[in-house]
Amino acid sequence: MIKAILRVVYVIFAAGFLAYLALPSPAFPTPPPDSVQSQELGDSEDLTRRRAYFTNYTRQEVLNHYQNQFGPIPSFRLNYPPEESQTLIRDQTRSTFLEEIVHPLRESIFVNGFEPTDPKDDVWYKGVDYRQKIIIKYAPSNVFVRLGVGALALGAIWLIFRL
Repeated sequence: MIKAILRVVYVIFAAGFLAYLALPSPAFPTPPPDSVQSQELGDSEDLTRRRAYFTNYTRQEVLNHYQNQFGPIPSFRLNYPPEESQTLIRDQTRSTFLEEIVHPLRESIFVNGFEPTDPKDDVWYKGVDYRQKIIIKYAPSNVFVRLGVGALALGAIWLIFRL
């Protein structure tokens, strides 16, 4: 009797899990209002995965904007040291903060920001002074890979617990 209940719970969980993994990935998020997209050489080499913007939004406003843009699926925010931006975003990236907004086992958005603290580092673009420069890196995942990994994990759970 208990084994039958566990099987029903497992099947419901497995169906929900696979449905979550099968949901389509969101498109590249839109920039904050009143931002200007950078056309600088290093910022325009891969516009499908990484884009840079100049904005007057604060760090919290930028992060809230992108978390809202990332869709209705619950997400987590991971905070990284700014030094990691040279590895995770692009070599020679200046950074004062780096956060990742994650849909677990799916896609991520990295939000890197540079807010100057010294007047000599002020962010100017086309004659306008901005509060900060942000770089957004979108790391999507393939739906078939997600479903394959999910099916293997569910199969392993089935075998381990011999449901």
